[in-house]
Parts: sequence; structure tokens; C-alpha cells
Amino acid sequence: MSSSSRLLDTRGRGAVAPEFLVSPNMLDLVSPSADRGGMMLGQGVKGEPLAVSVLRPTPTRMVVVGGLYLARQIALRAMATGAWIIIATGRPQAWQPVVRAAGQGPDGRPSQLVQLRRLSPADLPRPTEDMPLLVIHDGGHVPQELFPPRAAWQTTMYVLPYLHPQASSTANNADLVLLQRLPMGQAQLAGQMWRLRPQMFQQLTQLKDDQVIAMGQDMWAHLRLYTTPAEQQILGAVRRGD
Repeated sequence: MSSSSRLLDTRGRGAVAPEFLVSPNMLDLVSPSADRGGMMLGQGVKGEPLAVSVLRPTPTRMVVVGGLYLARQIALRAMATGAWIIIATGRPQAWQPVVRAAGQGPDGRPSQLVQLRRLSPADLPRPTEDMPLLVIHDGGHVPQELFPPRAAWQTTMYVLPYLHPQASSTANNADLVLLQRLPMGQAQLAGQMWRLRPQMFQQLTQLKDDQVIAMGQDMWAHLRLYTTPAEQQILGAVRRGD
């Protein structure tokens, strides 16, 4: 990504993302380049690259509403920055492409950079600036607070297949929300949760499969997902469902 690319932090302000170290092979495999570690999600309405600082020196909450494709793509790109990935899920088979993409360690076993966990409380590795941590909570439409972000360099991402009124606490406490296309009823619920203007929640019903709304405090960004050929080999074509 060029130096003119736009970087947004999860509060919607311009931000410079931290640098992490990772092997060139891993970076080439799963992630497009980004300016100083910013995670590029896609292109804006004028074709400009858009990136977010997902891994930050403060505890961070994210919510992804929609299909698994977007959540798995974020996991791949976080992995490419050198982050630990902990995936707590009741459907481990759905995350096997991400586990396989991490490759093997020197002992021939699957890399420990990506770990699948059950949906139950467990100890987490201690994140650092050199080894940030992305915890992915894939626990249905009303997630429990099993792995709240409590440490610097830890981001917990809640994957919601759809919006539910009982998920309002999780949604409202998020620093960054990524929304894919919603049916009208859920779009109206989103409008109530985040006090959106009618034209904003109407826009949520008209998104194409490869379009996402990134929302945070004072931020509403419409973007089109960018997927590399290598990511398509791992995840398949961009899609809304899964």
C-alpha cells in the first residue's frame, strides 16, 4: 500500500499502525502490503486503499456481523503481521483453512501461531508489541464474554452471524464494527443499536457480497473488500454467507 493510503484507527481518526516482524513468505501468502503494519481491508468509494489498526497498544474489541469469509480474511491478515491467533469456536472445521495456512513448526506439527479452542474460559498467551494477540470469538449471535480484551496488544473479535437484540451490549462496547449486508429487519435493529440515520441503515440492506461498512466513533466508511489470489486459493471467492 502506498504512503498515500488512508489509515483509520478504531476511533475513526488517522493512525499509524505499529510495525510487526513476519517472514516474507508468510506476508506474500496471505496479505497485501500495508504501510507500517496497517491491515488493509479494501478500497474506498474513490478506489483509495483503506486500512485499519486492528492490533493496538490498548485492549480492543471488534465485532464482525455477517459471513465467515470476512472474519477468516481478517485472521489471515493478522497472522501475516506476526500475531498470535486464538479461535474459540463451536465449528472448528470452518476454521481449518486458516489453521492450514499457518503451516507447520520445525517439529512438523501445526504452527502454534494459530490455535483452535473450545467455547469455554481458558488462559491466553501474554501479548506483547512484538507478538500481539487476536482472539476470535465465534460463538453465535449472543456471545458470552469468555475472552474479554484486558491487556495491551490484545484484540477480541466477536463474529456474529446476524444481529440479535441480546447482542446489543457486545455491539455497543465495540471499538470497531464491520457490517456486511443485512436484511431490512436487522438493518433497522442496527439503526436502533447505533442510532443510525435512515439512509445509513438503508445502505446496509443494499451492500453487495464484497462490500462492508466499517463503523466506529465518528466513523462510517463504505469499502469494497480486496482479496489477493493467494487468499482466494485458501478461502475461495468473496461471498456474504458461510
